[in-house]
Amino acid sequence: MNTELPPVAPEVVAAAVEQLTSRLRKKLDAAIETYATLPVTADGPVRRVRCGEDAEVTLTPGPSGAVTEDGQAQCSCLLAPRCLHRAAVLGAAPVADADTVAVTPEPVSGGADVKTTPPDEGAGTADTRAADAPPVGPTDAQVSAATGLWDAAAAVLAAGVPGAGAVPQAELLRAAHTARLAGLHRPEAAALRVVRALRAARARHDGHRLADLVAALRELLLTSGLLAASDPDPALVGTARRGYRPGGGLRVHGVCREPVISATGYGGVVTHVLSDEGRWFSVADVRPGGPARARGAATATVALGSGSLDHAQLSRGGLLISGATLSPDGRLGAGKGVRATPVTGLSWTSGPLARLFSRPLAEAAATRFTGADTTEPEQAGQTADELIGCDVVIVGAAEDQLFARELPAQEGDGEGLLIRLVPSSSHPDLAHTANFRKLASRPGLRLRVVGRLDPARAATLRPLAVGPVPDGTATLRLPTEWAGHADLGYDRLEGAHFPSADELPSVETLSAFPPDPVAEAPLWRLRRLVEVAVSGGRRTAAEPARDGDRASGTAALRRSGFRAAADLADALAAEADRRGRDVFGRTRQADPSGYARVWLAAAVYLSGTERALVEATWRPPAAA
Repeated sequence: MNTELPPVAPEVVAAAVEQLTSRLRKKLDAAIETYATLPVTADGPVRRVRCGEDAEVTLTPGPSGAVTEDGQAQCSCLLAPRCLHRAAVLGAAPVADADTVAVTPEPVSGGADVKTTPPDEGAGTADTRAADAPPVGPTDAQVSAATGLWDAAAAVLAAGVPGAGAVPQAELLRAAHTARLAGLHRPEAAALRVVRALRAARARHDGHRLADLVAALRELLLTSGLLAASDPDPALVGTARRGYRPGGGLRVHGVCREPVISATGYGGVVTHVLSDEGRWFSVADVRPGGPARARGAATATVALGSGSLDHAQLSRGGLLISGATLSPDGRLGAGKGVRATPVTGLSWTSGPLARLFSRPLAEAAATRFTGADTTEPEQAGQTADELIGCDVVIVGAAEDQLFARELPAQEGDGEGLLIRLVPSSSHPDLAHTANFRKLASRPGLRLRVVGRLDPARAATLRPLAVGPVPDGTATLRLPTEWAGHADLGYDRLEGAHFPSADELPSVETLSAFPPDPVAEAPLWRLRRLVEVAVSGGRRTAAEPARDGDRASGTAALRRSGFRAAADLADALAAEADRRGRDVFGRTRQADPSGYARVWLAAAVYLSGTERALVEATWRPPAAA
């Protein structure tokens, strides 16, 4: 993928691939790999890629910043538009988000989605699904669209990463477009995540995680499968647009900034703010541009009110807002009727910001896990992603993580929870990794931390910002202009910001790092099979059934008490090895739909069990 190219709507990519002859389709994957490395010439919003002496592809994005129509992608060769150059360049571009395709955004920089979708707010309101409507089940068109998504996803699963090239991806994108037209917004979004993760995996992108692809494919198969079976749960459909509602008067206080670099070619910043009542909100500026955009947006003007405040100032200041518009997951809109006046910010030691650090970690984490159980995806995402504050002391480091122990609220409260701190991003253009190296070299340092719980790792917090503890003992000494905290993605900690080695108290170092119940549980055997099925395809998942390894692996699971996991592993390996025969008696692969159902059962069980293990690591030491 070339992030210098504008995002392209799924249906545009699908149509370009469908127009190719079978001979050109066989060459498409290699062409995409080549064209993704070619230089991109920018002429305002227009992007040009020279694909040879007589071929130049021109992409002219619309007002949303994405290519949403076939005519916005042109090639100068004689075969255009049914040419390999055009299809390959479109295939090398990021996949546009659904909201980009569906609407034309207002030219403002606020109101963007924290999860890297571009702004789409008009006057601050949008049509939303009626919350009190009785569940009536999906329509015939939705069932048909969900069936198409299931079939395309099952084919991708059977092929695995090596076999899921541009053509299977185009079929999944076409099915995603059909799902959007039918109003299936949640499975459509999952399908786009699958395609992006597949591209990252095939390109061996540094930021690719196989677990992300597995999770996206699990979500896609689960939602599309239930909808294809006419499940009436409205949460499976999702919502088309982020609905903004009037919020009246609001006073918010800046907490920190978070850089955003997305796999879709978007970049920017999200500033997290807290209201007087302790509710989280966010103000975002996320647009096409990638890492450079994320760096520049750190000091970009906030598009609320008079526009006299930038994101760096907002993260250490505040706003008094009248006529506020709010989305269900806490985004502050920048509609035409919104007025905002900058006000003096609060430190992390006063008002609602101080209360952020008064709650025990175990209690705050339990709220995040409980909130994520809601059947409304948008509400679940908001609760699970809300930031957590805590005071900790660093006690050790290993690989990419710091070990820190929660400081007790009062003397005599007993030993605090031991947690892991992991960089929120490892991107080289951001300051997270460099700051973590400096923190890791100072055991005994006491910190006030604001971060996000990682639901996939044992007792892990991903810090976004750090500050000194209130008593000033063995803690950070930050510049006055930083107003009491450092944004780890933007502000770079230096030696002068730390106490001297003599001032740091000795801490009880860990003789052995605590076990990770997720990584070390026998469930790794089922996890490996589920992941191998995605990374290598059906044939790779069938290997345990052929080489005799299945018996020893499932026996180990049963001895450890994971009998359901053993049964699912047996069923998945056996189904992967199942073969049918055609009318001439020749061996052929069985229907991928049955294989997808067995894989999905194993993936859902694995996800739920690992989540329970992670949740247990956040319990207080006495209750663990």
